Amino acid sequence: MGGVEGERRPARERILDTAAELFYREGIRAVGIDTIIARSGVAKMSLYRNFASKDDLVCAYLERSMVQHAAWWDRVTARHPGDSRAQMKAIFMALGHWIDHPKFQGCPFTTAAAELRDPANPARALALAHKRMVRDRLHAMAVAAGADDPDRLCGQLQLLMEGAYAAGRALDLGPGNEAVASAAAALIDGACAEKQSPEAKRRI
Repeated sequence: MGGVEGERRPARERILDTAAELFYREGIRAVGIDTIIARSGVAKMSLYRNFASKDDLVCAYLERSMVQHAAWWDRVTARHPGDSRAQMKAIFMALGHWIDHPKFQGCPFTTAAAELRDPANPARALALAHKRMVRDRLHAMAVAAGADDPDRLCGQLQLLMEGAYAAGRALDLGPGNEAVASAAAALIDGACAEKQSPEAKRRI
């Protein structure tokens, strides 16, 4: 049944699903077009009808990853409506859990930026654009939370995020990588100390 349903899915979707899994798990440069064709079960002509080149396929993979990441971010922050400080903390708690997932292989955008060094490569431009988007969203939350220096806080948080992506699976950071969430909370509370209530300050 599953095979029949897979065959009924559009070729473009099957190709992109296969490419996304392989690019994320094995790396963009390590995966060739022939491997994607064989794994997705489509003809070479069908692949090139949907994607003019491997670069186009990589761009489609990153564009879809951007949409998925934005949806994940929105789901996490929606749990704390109107509370920017709690939203920032929730992002890093969720990040710690994601790093703990068996399928975690790092950040696809960091990996793409590291692998694709040509400044003219459109996929590299997408990866860097995503990093800027993350910084912008962190900065907006830092401003809304009343951080004394939003630029500094969002820079610190993004650096923590990148470090967590790079080392989270290699280090013992506690259940659910709790150290990621606690480090972020310390930065957030320190930067937004003036906005805390006396009761919250006494709990620190």
